[in-house]
Amino acid sequence: MAAKIRKGDTVEVTTGKDKGKRGEVLRVLTEEGRALVQGRQMVKRHQKPAGMGQPGGIIEKEAPIALSNLALIDPKSDKPTRVGFAVIDGKKVRVARPSGEVLDQ
Repeated sequence: MAAKIRKGDTVEVTTGKDKGKRGEVLRVLTEEGRALVQGRQMVKRHQKPAGMGQPGGIIEKEAPIALSNLALIDPKSDKPTRVGFAVIDGKKVRVARPSGEVLDQ
């Protein structure tokens, strides 16, 4: 199955405490149906020192967000959009639904 949201995409959070905020996808966890978005869904974690280079303390990091709560940004209209697929020149590509803009370069 082709993924509708991929690493490097700009997405907008549609629900939750970060609703309406945008960020870049750092990692997609396909098994869990979640993604890490840069600077969004921040949580505090208590961490032990891990050797000389890694100090301990309370750190803030991104927590995974469900893919159903993310919407891809249409490069043409700069608004959240649904994603469809089309075959162009024998290659399957992602397409923004309302504008028809090809999302894959």
